[in-house]
Amino acid sequence: MLIGILLAGCSRAPSIVLFGAAFPDWLFCIAGGVLATVMVHLIFGATRGAVLLRPLPLAYPGLTAIFATSIWMLVFYH
Repeated sequence: MLIGILLAGCSRAPSIVLFGAAFPDWLFCIAGGVLATVMVHLIFGATRGAVLLRPLPLAYPGLTAIFATSIWMLVFYH
């Protein structure tokens, strides 16, 4: 049982095969988080709601992290 616990981290990393190359799933989650943050920026920019996102250097990375984690939890969580 101890060997099984110690070797549990040796399983294959979750990845997605795209055009013959394997990419880790977190890469797609971050890309989706960036796209979702860009959509929020465009929506808030059009409705003048960008004032709610101040300070921007803290808000945009925070939104990206929240969206990326949400995508990972919804799509790739086992």
